[in-house]
Order: sequence, then structure tokens, then C-alpha cells
Amino acid sequence: MPASPAAPASTATPSPGPAMAAIGFIGLGVMGEPMCGHLARRSGIPILAHDLRAEPLQRLAAHGVKAGSLHDIAAADVILLSLPDGRAVDAVVGQLEPHLRAGQCVVDTSTSSVELTRRIGARLTANGILYADAPVARTREAASRGELSIMVGATEDTFARIRPILQTMGTDVTHCGPVGCGQVVKILNNMLVFQHCGALAEAIAIGRRHGVPPDILLPTMAMGSGDSFVLRNHGLKAMLPGEFPDRAFSTRYAIKDLSYALEMAATSGLDMAAANLTMQRLKQAEQAGHGEQYHPVVLRVIDPQ
Repeated sequence: MPASPAAPASTATPSPGPAMAAIGFIGLGVMGEPMCGHLARRSGIPILAHDLRAEPLQRLAAHGVKAGSLHDIAAADVILLSLPDGRAVDAVVGQLEPHLRAGQCVVDTSTSSVELTRRIGARLTANGILYADAPVARTREAASRGELSIMVGATEDTFARIRPILQTMGTDVTHCGPVGCGQVVKILNNMLVFQHCGALAEAIAIGRRHGVPPDILLPTMAMGSGDSFVLRNHGLKAMLPGEFPDRAFSTRYAIKDLSYALEMAATSGLDMAAANLTMQRLKQAEQAGHGEQYHPVVLRVIDPQ
């Protein structure tokens, strides 16, 4: 999901940092595959990858990435995870953990709950294993260009160690605080994106019923103070043409990420009315059969035609 307009990609290859025998990468989905590809091409370090599907591993082999089991990857100096949700992260870490040794580093680039992230981090660091949450933001196109925004929760020393690795796949790598803080920033970023998509859908619905079609409304608002990254990307590229593909950031993923935000709100004693309404609409979209489609499909719920 986007955090801000992408900065131009750097032409310089980041320094890979301290010498490493290998980096492991687990999870080669829509974001993970291009991230792993950039890491292989730019780091100069051998990459061992794992996924349940053979196809991304076959494509990445052209860049020198070797396929390996979880047991194989557990020996890598740094292990990156790019998985669908916190449950998958917890399960994979549980399989890796008996084989890890002090001094290794595990980096979760998935979006997971803050509570789970901190629990895993405490457990690993108690055994001398470094841990960082480094969820990624921006679009799959940004991932393919190596222009992600990466929000990191880690100690200062761990951040210094992994920053050159993360810079192979992102143009903006931000240390947000200790373990869990990367997830806080990413989850709240996504909460704003989902709410903004709902607001855009409301504007489209009202405008259309009062004589201004979306192809006039959205480009005109993009030239005014209502302009935003979400309007220019989710609005103009998805809502306007009505294109909500599968294999993008789906409604189900949006529900998952927003549930993490609402979980944080609840533990803080906060009642977030806008976030709760957004969740209601996303669930309506899922119930209407749009669960696997790109999440701006919420337009179909707010502006049925």
C-alpha cells in the first residue's frame, strides 16, 4: 500500500554491509517475488528462497536465486519473511526457531499485528536472535521498480545491520522505533488508505447522481486541494476504469490490516468510528463476492449501479 509518492529510484547499488554467507527469503507473492529479485541483483550476496509455489522460484532462478527448504534457510545470516498475515508469520517462525542460532537476524516484511510482532521479537531476542519488523508500503508496481517505502521496528544496531539489505528493494527505509513500531506505522498508513478509498467512493456516488461523471470529477479534484496519492492511484487507475484485479491488494487483505488497526484502538480504549465504518463496508464488499479483488472495489458497495 502507498505511504507517499514514490521517490526516483537510486542508480547506485547500496553497500551490502558486513560480509554474509547467505540471505534467506521466505514468501514470493505479489510483493515478495520482486523484492527478492532486487535483493539478488543488487546485494551481491547469495540468496536462498522458499515458496509453496514453484513458478516464482523458477523465474527468480534467472537472477541467481536458489530454492531451499525452511531447514536450509534457517542457516542463513539474515532471513526475510514476506507472508500473507501474522498467523503465517507465527507458523513459519515456529518452524525456523529450533534451528536458529544466536547472532542471526529475522526480518518480517509482512504486515502483522503489533502484539504478535512484539511477542515473537521478545522470544527470539531472549535467545540472542535479532528481530525486526519491516513492513513495506506502496504498490506492486513500486515493488517491481525497487521503490518501496519500508517502515522498520528494531534496535539501532539491528537497523544499521539490515538497512543496506532493505535499500536494495526500497527507496525510503525509515527507522520508526523499537520492534513493533514499523507495524504501527504501516497499519495506520493502510487504515488511512482504506478510509480515503471510501471517501472517494462517496464523492463518486454523489457526483454521478448530480450530473458530474467520475471521468470529470476525479481528474478535476486531482488539480485542487483534494488531490492525493490515493486519488491519483486508487481513484484514477482503479475506480475510474472500474478495474479491480485479483492478485493485487485484495479486500480480504484490507480487512486483515484494518483489523490490526482496530485491535490497537481497542487496546488503547479508543472508539474509531471512521475505521469501524470502513471495516463494515469492506466486509460488505467481501460478502458481495469481491473478497479476492483489489480493495478499491468497495466502490461497488458505496455506489452500486
